[in-house]
Amino acid sequence: MIKIALTSVPVTNQDKALDFYTNILGFVKKTEVPLGEHKWLTVVSAQEQAGVELLLEPMAFEPAKQYQDALKQAGIPWTSFAVDDIDSEYQRLVKLGVEFSIEPREAGTVKIAVLDDTCGNYIQLMQTL
Repeated sequence: MIKIALTSVPVTNQDKALDFYTNILGFVKKTEVPLGEHKWLTVVSAQEQAGVELLLEPMAFEPAKQYQDALKQAGIPWTSFAVDDIDSEYQRLVKLGVEFSIEPREAGTVKIAVLDDTCGNYIQLMQTL
């Protein structure tokens, strides 16, 4: 059986990303291995620490940077994270100063919101209705 063990999000600054993804979004640092000027840096859900790891990947490849910029300019999220109560999570994050490009709204069988991760990406939050 094949399963997802690791996925990534490119970030402009790994230390800033670690701060945002842990102290603001609530993930937990799982792995940090120095690799020259960058590091192998992963976070996991606090509720599923043995689950899928999210690699905070340094943006060191120019074509990838162009892709990241194009997605953001078009308002397209890099990835999506599930939440149980999007309205409560939205209120919590707004109080912490997080900027949203899309406030919570229904989209078919889900409710979504899109935030700026301060590291070059829009990230979608999604609640199944």
